[in-house]
Parts: sequence; C-alpha cells; structure tokens
Amino acid sequence: MNNIEQQRYFSRELLDWYGRSKRDLPWRRHRNPYYIWISEIMLQQTRVDTVIPYFNRFIEKFPTVEALADAPEDEVLKCWEGLGYYSRARNLQHAARQVKEQYGGIMPSGKEEVFGLKGVGPYTAGAIRSIAFNIPAPAVDGNVMRVLSRYFLIEEDIMKGSTRAHMEDLVVRLIPEGRASDFNQGLMELGALVCTPKSPKCLTCPVMEHCAARLEGKEESLPIKTKAKPPRPEYRVAALVEGTGEYNGKVLIRKRPSTGLLAGMWELPHISLSQGKETAPISLPDEAAMDRLAGELKTEGIPIRPVGHLMDAEHTFSHIHWNMRVFRCQWRDISAGSLQAAESAAAYAAVYKDTVEGNIDVEAGTANSSEPQYRWISQSDMAFYAFPNVFLRILNQYFTSE
Repeated sequence: MNNIEQQRYFSRELLDWYGRSKRDLPWRRHRNPYYIWISEIMLQQTRVDTVIPYFNRFIEKFPTVEALADAPEDEVLKCWEGLGYYSRARNLQHAARQVKEQYGGIMPSGKEEVFGLKGVGPYTAGAIRSIAFNIPAPAVDGNVMRVLSRYFLIEEDIMKGSTRAHMEDLVVRLIPEGRASDFNQGLMELGALVCTPKSPKCLTCPVMEHCAARLEGKEESLPIKTKAKPPRPEYRVAALVEGTGEYNGKVLIRKRPSTGLLAGMWELPHISLSQGKETAPISLPDEAAMDRLAGELKTEGIPIRPVGHLMDAEHTFSHIHWNMRVFRCQWRDISAGSLQAAESAAAYAAVYKDTVEGNIDVEAGTANSSEPQYRWISQSDMAFYAFPNVFLRILNQYFTSE
C-alpha cells in the first residue's frame, strides 16, 4: 500500500468508526462555537469525565459569551474551582470580553481572529474552527500526535516544533472534504479511547490493519517524547488561624495578588521556607517553622500564636510541587504595640473593628491594591470564595473534623 492509499484508508475507517462509536458528550449535542470553545479550554490537562459536570454548571451560569464577559471574576473562578490551572478561567473571560467588544458577541471563525483570543493556542484554534465551523484546520494535541506517530511510524520527538508542524500538515491532507468536524473529533476520540499511552487496544482499533507501528512491533515505544523536568519541590508552612469572640468558629483567609500563580484566589496565610534568592527548598523543625510563620505574618499585621501541627498537604503544579505543613494558630490579643507594628508595616490595623458584613476587610486606609485582603469565614462562607484545590481540601477537612 502506497502513502496515498494508506492515508485514504485511515480517513475512511476512522470516520466510519467515529460514526458508530462516538461518545455522547454535552458539547457535541450542539454546534455552538461558544460551547465547543468552553469545552476545549476545560479539557486541557483534564479528563473528560471530570469536565462534564463542570461544563454543565459553567454553561448554566454563563450561557452566552456576553454573560461570561460581564460576570465578576470571582464568580468565574468559583465556578472553575476544582478544575485547576486557573489561568485558563481568567484567560477565557478575557477572551469573552474580546469577542463581545470586537465581534459583537459572535465567535469568529477566521484563523487570525480565533488565534488572537487570549488563551487560544494552535490546537484550540484548530479545534474551534474545525468542530464548530467545519473548516479543514488541524487540531493536533497529545492524543492526535500519538495516533499519527504510531499509524504512520513517525519516529521524531513530538516535543519539537518541526514535528508538530509536520503532523499539522499531515492532518490537513487527511481531512476528507466537508468532514473536518467529524474527522478531527474522531482522531481525538481514537487517541483517548483506543490508541492509549499504555497498553493500546490494537485489536479493537479501526485502522489496525495498516498501522505501521503495530506491524513493526513499536506501538508501545511511540510516540517519542522528551521527558519534561520534574516539578521543583517547595516547602511551605500555613497558618489556620482560628477566630475568637464574635469570630468564634471562623478561620482567617487571604486573597492572592491579582497576577501570578493562582491570581485572585483565596488561601490560608502561608509562607515559603526558601531563604533569600535560594531556589532549593529547606525543611525546618516544627518549633522553628512556627516561629518563622508567626514572624513573617506579623509583618503583614497578622499577630498569631501557632499552637501545634494540624495536618500536612501536597499539591503539584506543572512546574512546582508544594509540600505544606499546616499549623493551628490562635489570634493574639490586639495591643497598642501590635497595632503600631501593623501600621508601621502599612498592613492591617484594628482587624476586629474594620468589618464588612461580619468579614474582615482590613485595608487600614491604604489604597494600595497590591496589599493582601483578609476575611474571617465559616464553612458556609466557602461557597462565596474560590480556593485552589490544596486549600479547599485543608479547609474541608478542618471544618468536617471540627
């Protein structure tokens, strides 16, 4: 079989298989570009089964581009809570505002226009254009590269830009006229369900007969992929500060800066145990760690007294692995000395006095938006704040045990 015949066979058998075997997914029930866009962003780094309930809730809350564009960011982040990679949600809302302002709320179909949206890369642009508009654009992700590497025996590193470009060109040649939407979805589906990373299900594969890797016994050694660097470990200590008096039963949380990792989300006050500009993590005995935690939070105007170890937690980002030790802490009595120290640090004086609806809004008269914000919250209040997964687990475990 020559290359042209091999390609025609692949396209024909793939489309037949997809027509028989495609999963019933909520974003496939409509050719709505907005739905397809949302689903593709959510599916980045995330399993389909995990995405489905999030997609349904997100569409219910933000049914149109305009609804997403006009929503408060905190609501968008809260709706995204648990999916991780929160920059996806912020970029999605930014792009929704672009669509509203530049295209009247109608998703564009042009290559440059789609690719110009915030957070939309080559794969996502190709997926939106091909699935929603049936345009013969390549949508090459990890699943697709694995299928193509095996079927066509492409023994090149898929982490290289030249390999991706070669595969994008190949996909364009493979797409039958008028079938871009089904073809690209079928290609993704084959990689997700049959041509899996480990133990591929070759005997049920619709294109197994002419798969070059299978014929040469290389199906499990492809694709070739340079291993990424392991995430850098960091050791952190966090304060679970318990309220007293009118704040009894509540804990203290703070808002992260508006830029950077986990921007704009809420967390327990915590510090890194790195020293100066050193990148290597260090670990400290509990007593020393508690002293350092109390000392650094004092400079933010948060006078606490750690009383002991509460729990440990871990979380892995793409490039960092947090090892976190959480200490139960008490709020120290506010004295003239502590208030003076807080004011001298331009932080948060009179924390118990400056409240909004029972929560602290301790800006101490400063207009510096880069200063952290703090709140006292109960378990029921968690519904109104978006937390990274690691702090969501810590707080849920704490409130459940209490």
